[in-house]
Amino acid sequence: MNPEAQQDVSVSQGIRMMFYMVKPNETSFQTLEEVPDYVKQATPFFISLMLLELAISWILKGKPSGRLDNALTSISAGIFSRLPSLFSRSLELTTYIYIWENYRLISLPWHSPWTWYLTFLGVDFGYYWFHRMAHEVNIMWAGHQTHHSSEDYNLSTALRQSVLQLYTSWIFYSPLALFIPPSVYAVHLQFNLLYQFWIHTEVIDNLGPLELIINTPSHHRVHHGRNRYCIDKNYAGVLIIWDRIFGTFEAENEKVVYGLTHPINTFEPFKVQFHHLVYIWTTFWATPGFFNKFSVIFKGPGWGPGKPRLGLREEIPEVTGEEVPFSSPVSYLLRIYAVVQFALMLAFYEEAFADKAALSQVTLLLKVCFIILTLTSIGFLLDQRPKAAVLETFRCLVFLMLYKFGHLKPFIPSLSFAFEFPWVRRSGTVLLKTLLGSQEAAFKVSLGQIVFSSGAQGRKNPLPSSFTLLTELISLQLYDLGPQLFAGF
Repeated sequence: MNPEAQQDVSVSQGIRMMFYMVKPNETSFQTLEEVPDYVKQATPFFISLMLLELAISWILKGKPSGRLDNALTSISAGIFSRLPSLFSRSLELTTYIYIWENYRLISLPWHSPWTWYLTFLGVDFGYYWFHRMAHEVNIMWAGHQTHHSSEDYNLSTALRQSVLQLYTSWIFYSPLALFIPPSVYAVHLQFNLLYQFWIHTEVIDNLGPLELIINTPSHHRVHHGRNRYCIDKNYAGVLIIWDRIFGTFEAENEKVVYGLTHPINTFEPFKVQFHHLVYIWTTFWATPGFFNKFSVIFKGPGWGPGKPRLGLREEIPEVTGEEVPFSSPVSYLLRIYAVVQFALMLAFYEEAFADKAALSQVTLLLKVCFIILTLTSIGFLLDQRPKAAVLETFRCLVFLMLYKFGHLKPFIPSLSFAFEFPWVRRSGTVLLKTLLGSQEAAFKVSLGQIVFSSGAQGRKNPLPSSFTLLTELISLQLYDLGPQLFAGF
């Protein structure tokens, strides 16, 4: 796909993309290189719709549609899932192209509307079966459970994706490569994904006759429920007719409680991504008999010796509708700190994708490690883990080293000029002191500035003055904010 193609998208085009309301003649391409990166183009619309959902929720319910810590965790999972694409093309596309080039039976015309509509049905049908198997096969559930671990149900939940999922999803789309050109497939793979964003919300109620044909927020709320009646239901991507045909449809008829049947109670991204793999590993070795071990991997998550393939429904924990989602008593100051660090990490993340063609694999790997370290540290902070302060201190030191050796650009270049002036630096220190009400903090910030700035004197390439600003802020974090933020861990 071509990330540079058609980057400017109008509001009407963006909205139509998000709801699969596009026409064959505007989304048909002869080669894969011509296909735009629709998911990247949709990023502003993800943000806009999440803000709109937040506003509507405040108006209708008097409260936000979700919690900050849970939303950060969901977005973190989405970032985690995209990191492999820094190093290689999507496995779904790579395997598809290989089959197309070596084993295709016929070549349907890429510009035909019939090919376009057939691919729409084929991709959606493949998604239904992939999604169903991701719930019914334990090793596949190890990837998909990440998406279901959110105990809130809002648009940020759609971004909570697994880094493991793409290693099995390609299997279910591969038959299309026998006759559908890769360029047509790549278009529909993206639109099928984009459509599923808007159905992750509670602010849209029943949609009347549309509920008979398409997947809607009501149908997908059932899919995300841990109520007994919700388990293994409504696998559709776009068309709910697949669930109606294959007997997996269930209407929303009582309050849905979201999340896993056994909540993981954490915001830490590694556990969100990989905890079920650990469970499979321990269960595999604890289960006697070769065939039983085989079943641990390839039967349902609820299976056990002597049970049906998908387990017993009566063993699923009952819900009352009064369940309280997991949360930690995090101060407002720490929440602000986490959001600021998360925003800086997003800038670093976007920079990695923008510059990946010019960077070595080693440099990219270092960037990925820092992104993962940041996501993990934020998760520790939100969990209020005992080691959170130590990990965050280490992360800040790594940040300084990356900046010093040229792997980071100034996040706000305009500040580089402003902080050339000593009075601006002094004003910044006084402002920080005033905000925190601590003269000791200001002293330590200034001391940190002196230490790091004096270290740059006499060098051929002294550290940029914007680095002084970062030094002030990070010194403040390490010396003064630390005891305040992490008190009670």
